[in-house]
Amino acid sequence: MFLKNLFKPRPLIPPNVEPMQKFLIVGIGNVGPEYEKTRHNLGFQALDYYAQKYDLQFEPKRYGDVTVHKYRGRYLLLLKPATFVNLSGNAVRYWLDREKIPLENMLIIVDDLNLPLGVIRIRAKGSHGGHNGLKHICQVLGHCNFARLRFGIGNNFPPGGQVDYVLGEWSEQEWQVVKSKFPQVVEAIHMFVFQGIQQTMNYFNKKISPKK
Repeated sequence: MFLKNLFKPRPLIPPNVEPMQKFLIVGIGNVGPEYEKTRHNLGFQALDYYAQKYDLQFEPKRYGDVTVHKYRGRYLLLLKPATFVNLSGNAVRYWLDREKIPLENMLIIVDDLNLPLGVIRIRAKGSHGGHNGLKHICQVLGHCNFARLRFGIGNNFPPGGQVDYVLGEWSEQEWQVVKSKFPQVVEAIHMFVFQGIQQTMNYFNKKISPKK
């Protein structure tokens, strides 16, 4: 038993922290410099913005790069899986279990072809919508009942061009739009942590009347 505990990975969040004060924020993306500026790496890019804003440093750990942000009495574990998009569920399950984080305290940040560029939508649960990262998380967990922040990347590609589009790099114009929305992503993360998924959905999914 002693040897088993000796080699058991130590949690990054202090073990005396109550479960409801711990949160897992996952950005979906692919590892490697060739993917760094691609549309499919929106989740990584959003967490990199968050880390830069709060002077956090990601460290390579099992199944991904992680950092912990203690913020107003809550502990946010930010995770960028190293499993590539299609196997994201392995990293998610590992860090949920290792840090004993309740599933309802997990938020997945993911790119979405079905939303216009820069549009943010929050969901408490739902289908994977064809996104391979979400699909694998659903398969590993056995359900899709987890919160996700969907960030629109648009769908300006010809028939059959989806793969090339999501793995293509942002244009300069697109990137300016994306960067301008990252403060809203940070706001959404904090609202999720302190006010819950329902309030976050109500705020970010509200319909804005078209200008007359």
